[in-house]
Amino acid sequence: MSYYVWKTYPQPSLSKWNKWLHRNLSDNHCEECLMLHECWFEKEKTPKWPHHPFCHCILEDIPYNDVLSLSSCKCPYEKFDPYLFDPDNFYKHGKSAMLESWGYSIQDSTYLKEEIEKQGLEKYRNGDYTLGQLNVYGQRISIRV
Repeated sequence: MSYYVWKTYPQPSLSKWNKWLHRNLSDNHCEECLMLHECWFEKEKTPKWPHHPFCHCILEDIPYNDVLSLSSCKCPYEKFDPYLFDPDNFYKHGKSAMLESWGYSIQDSTYLKEEIEKQGLEKYRNGDYTLGQLNVYGQRISIRV
């Protein structure tokens, strides 16, 4: 007597991420749609689509593996030195006092920059972000690190 063992494999899951694509189908272009071109969003956190009447944009599924392997996070060093630590009190925002009360100094700027990039990328890849303002400068997202 022979026995057969059937192994079942999980079905590939549907993509949970979109890539926004602006298609150039007319002479009129929405500045906001142009700024969204090729941006990646978790499907549940994609800006309103279609974005406006006669919107030419499409949403394309992208594999999560692309999100994991191709996404990046960059934070300019200038956000810390001189902006946040503000040694000359040029910006007058008082944020350096807060950071110093937590034990950080201007010498920690590189560490803080790298840590924010690391945590920000991890949270983005996990979809742990909220959509903010969308305008001609792009889609703002907020990531709490």
